[in-house]
Amino acid sequence: MQGRKTFEDERELRFSLSAHVPEHNFYRQLKHRLDLEFLYKLTQPYYGRCGQHSIDPVVFFKLCLVGHLENIVSDRKIIEHCSLRLDLFEEVFTRVLALCVEAGMVSGHTQVIDSALIKANASMDSLELKVPRQELVDHLERVRAMSPADRKAMRDKASQQQRTLTASRDELQEIRARNIKWGQDQHPGASNKNSRFTSNKTHYSPVDPSARIAVKPGKARKLCYLMQLSVDASRHVITHVQADHADRKDSLCLPALLGGLTQRLQLLNLRCSTLLADTGYSSGENYAFLEQTGITAFIPPHGTYKGGPEGFAYQQEGDYWLCPEGKKVTFRNVLVEKKNNNRKRTYYTTRKDCRDCPLKERCIGHLHVKKIEVT
Repeated sequence: MQGRKTFEDERELRFSLSAHVPEHNFYRQLKHRLDLEFLYKLTQPYYGRCGQHSIDPVVFFKLCLVGHLENIVSDRKIIEHCSLRLDLFEEVFTRVLALCVEAGMVSGHTQVIDSALIKANASMDSLELKVPRQELVDHLERVRAMSPADRKAMRDKASQQQRTLTASRDELQEIRARNIKWGQDQHPGASNKNSRFTSNKTHYSPVDPSARIAVKPGKARKLCYLMQLSVDASRHVITHVQADHADRKDSLCLPALLGGLTQRLQLLNLRCSTLLADTGYSSGENYAFLEQTGITAFIPPHGTYKGGPEGFAYQQEGDYWLCPEGKKVTFRNVLVEKKNNNRKRTYYTTRKDCRDCPLKERCIGHLHVKKIEVT
C-alpha cells in the first residue's frame, strides 16, 4: 500500500495541466500566435522594486483579454486601474495590431466603421436637475461656506458648465409636454409608471460626468458612453477604437475617428482609401471632408436627405439649377426646420420662365413657379 501511495503522489507531482489541453484549444492556439513578452519592457516604469510585488503585467493583460473574449464583467477596481493606464493599453493595442499586419490579416485599404453604446456604471436614479447659471453660482457659494466634512458629503464630480441649464425655452416646453404625455399614456400596470422624461439638456450625472443619457428608438433610456470602432474589411480585424459621449451623433464623430485611424495605419505603413458606414455617418460636411482627404466613401444619405429633381442639372458656378428647357432655378434663401434643425437651400424660377413652358403641366402642375429644396 505504501508503494502504491508513493507512486500516486509522484504521478500527481508530475501532472501538467498544459499537457491535458488539446492542440485545437483556442487559447493554446492564441498563445502560439500572441507573444506578450514585450509587455515587461513596456510596463517596467510602472513597477516598483521594493515591497509586495504587483500582478505580473502579462498575466494582467491576459485576464483582461479573457474577460473580453468570455464576456465576463470585470472588477470595478480593474476598470479604474485601466482608465489610468490608457496610454499603455494604446501601445499594447498598436503592437497587437502590428502582429496582425505581419501575419497578413490586415490590408488597410478598406475600413468599415460603426458605433455601439456601452452602459455606464451609473444609475438613472442618480441624475440631478441642471439649474440656471445664477442659481448654481449661489449654490456653490453656500457650499464653500460649509465645513470640509459637509463639503465632502456634497461632492459633485460634474463641472460647473455641465450642471448649468442651457436648454432654450422652446426645448424646455417640449420636455414638459412629453412629461405630460407620458403621464396620460400610463395605465395601472404600465412598466414606466411614475417615470419621467429625462434629457441631457435638463439632467446630468453627478457620479459619472462622462456618462450621457442614450436615446435609441424602442430602447429604455440609460446612462452610456459611445464607442466608435473601425474594422479592416479583409479579415475583420479591429483597427481603431475611441470613446465619445453617448449623446453625440455618429456623423459628428467621423472626422476624429478617421484622424485616429489614419494615424494608426500610417504607423504600420498602411493607408485607408475606402470607407464603409451606415446612414448615421452621413452629412454634407462628412462627404466634403472625405472627398478632400481622397477617400472613396460608401455612406448612404440619411432619410431626411433631399437632392435636386430628376432632369435638372446643378451649376456650381452661379449656384443655380438648369431645367430641361434651359431655364435657371436660382438660389433664394436657407430655411432651418425647427423639428430637426435641418438646413435647406431653396431655389425658384420666375413666373415668366414657367408660363409658356411645354413641360409646365408635368413639372409644376397648377403652381406658377418651380421650387427646389435641397438639404
